[in-house]
Amino acid sequence: MMDTRFSSPLLRNAVAVALTLFAAGSSAAFAQIVAGPPKPTVYNNPQQPNDPRVGLKGGIFDAGVAESGMHLVLNIPKPNGFSQGTTPTDAAPPPTPPPTVPGQPARPPRAGSYGSTNSDLAFSGNHVFVGNYNGFNVYDVTDPMKAKLSTSVLCPGAQDDITVYGHLLFLSVEANGARVDCGTQGIPLPPGYVPPAPRERPAAGLTAAGAPGAGGGGGGFRQRAPDPASPDRFRGVRIFDIGDLSHPKQLAGVQTCRGSHTHTLVVDPKDKDNVYLYVSGYSQIRSPEELAGCSGGGIDDPNTALYTIVVIQVPLAHPELAKVVNSPRIFSDDATGAMNGLHVGNLHGEGAAATDVSGCHDITAFPALGIAAGACTRVGILLDIKDPVHPKRITAVSDPNFSFWHSAMFNNAGDKVIFDDEWGGGSQPRCRAQDPMTWGADSIFTLKNGTLTLGSYYKMPAPQTENENCTAHNGSIIPIPGRDIEVKSWYQGGVSIMDFTDATHPFEIGYFDRGPLDDNKFIDGGEWSAYWYNGYIYGSEIARGLDVFKLVPSKYVSANEIAAAEQIHQAEFNAQAPTPIVYPPNFITAKAYVDQLARSNALTADKASAMVAAMDKKDGKKLKGFAAELDKGAASASGADASRMKMLADILKKG
Repeated sequence: MMDTRFSSPLLRNAVAVALTLFAAGSSAAFAQIVAGPPKPTVYNNPQQPNDPRVGLKGGIFDAGVAESGMHLVLNIPKPNGFSQGTTPTDAAPPPTPPPTVPGQPARPPRAGSYGSTNSDLAFSGNHVFVGNYNGFNVYDVTDPMKAKLSTSVLCPGAQDDITVYGHLLFLSVEANGARVDCGTQGIPLPPGYVPPAPRERPAAGLTAAGAPGAGGGGGGFRQRAPDPASPDRFRGVRIFDIGDLSHPKQLAGVQTCRGSHTHTLVVDPKDKDNVYLYVSGYSQIRSPEELAGCSGGGIDDPNTALYTIVVIQVPLAHPELAKVVNSPRIFSDDATGAMNGLHVGNLHGEGAAATDVSGCHDITAFPALGIAAGACTRVGILLDIKDPVHPKRITAVSDPNFSFWHSAMFNNAGDKVIFDDEWGGGSQPRCRAQDPMTWGADSIFTLKNGTLTLGSYYKMPAPQTENENCTAHNGSIIPIPGRDIEVKSWYQGGVSIMDFTDATHPFEIGYFDRGPLDDNKFIDGGEWSAYWYNGYIYGSEIARGLDVFKLVPSKYVSANEIAAAEQIHQAEFNAQAPTPIVYPPNFITAKAYVDQLARSNALTADKASAMVAAMDKKDGKKLKGFAAELDKGAASASGADASRMKMLADILKKG
């Protein structure tokens, strides 16, 4: 989520420009201004105004529900300390609003909330870890149908984006009020302190003196001055030892100049002694008085905290010694050396000047392939991470339909990448009937030889109300062999399951949605993340707690396909750090392929039934005969069906 409580108005409304590819080393590109959403040159799925999700009754725990292809089996409300009326801020006086700056419009009122915000999810063994702006909660899912709260840790920080590795847990923190000691009292301002007036940020590409290279935000909006330095403030990545899950222990964390909005766990296959964290963020830069070495200078300042991500090395034997080991200039122009090598302007036709890209929102790493995909506010980038300490940009892409590049996801083969657009920052209604279906959507790219090619767009198709924040957010693949399936959260648009096996023609195959939290007023909520883990889908509902879902058979997904997916069990799962899935070459997998080939009419119903019968009887002679037929058919088939025939034949040959 692009947390609008800690980001500038420009970032809340930032929109990318005309589709432009930036190869590593290219000079900065300025694109043509567009007056509105350009007519897509690729497929985008249509809106469905008569969808069952339209018109659902509102309510916190009694809202109307529509579901298809999946079923909610359990909801666990947030516990004390996180739920409405029990958080530390509920007992504190309301914060003093920031002073109005002469000539600047007043800040709009914040959306209502229901307790502290649930954020991302991580998984280890039989436990689900739910990040929250006030810390994190751990749930025992030994029996997911009877999941229960195991441990709560109150440690405010926002967003508390979360990952786990072995006995270590990592949390991203960027809020100015977060404390080293996890205290709930925040960082009080000195008595009588009067904040200085915000300073004007120069236009993109210019320093205060008028030289090229001003830095990240651009656009001439005012920058908030840093709060007074405090030794009690923590902004960066917290580290917990969770070896004893009933008593997590905070270790020494790693402070960073811009805090950590999100982080990505990177495991180097060649390095067994360390793991690495890629820290992303774009919030205000700390003063050097608070954290030595921090600088908010432009491109003439070699130490600026702009135009970079942060790489943290965590020694597994001594995680308390974790430290920053690099701040790579992944946006730089290799030809000129300028660190502001990527520029994007043209905010959905608002006529904004091109602005330097200076940070990422989130990165998804695929170490097995040596690559990562970064969603970097105004661009999507592809990185070479074979040397995880020194990632290098391979290419970058921008899109006139995207306002804020939020996150990225690979398919299992690593030859497709989905980027999503968090239009409205996650706290605005952006799935209404009048909203373009290519804005706030997924963009689906194919990846070949380091080149990203746009194939299509996909957006949750059911129109939502003015009282429902909705845009694309976090998701993962569902491991059905022979298909590329994404499950994704859409805030109060619920959960949508989408087939992108054909990158040029995605379509929805399942969904879950509730009505708004309130029919008459806007309350921030909905699914922050929705991920598949070991046979279930887990949703982090911002307001309502933890959701647990099961897939159910439908015309789009068979019982055999669900059974094949349920074979896949992982010891750990962090959505931004996927590992390749290898499907067992058994009859469970084979029956999934049979169903897919029958659905596409590559097999007749009679032939499919005969194959399944032969598998049930373990009739080796017939199975080998079917395998020979499949090998022959694969030679003339194309696309996914050819691959399915080959994989099915290989299984049947073994009888």
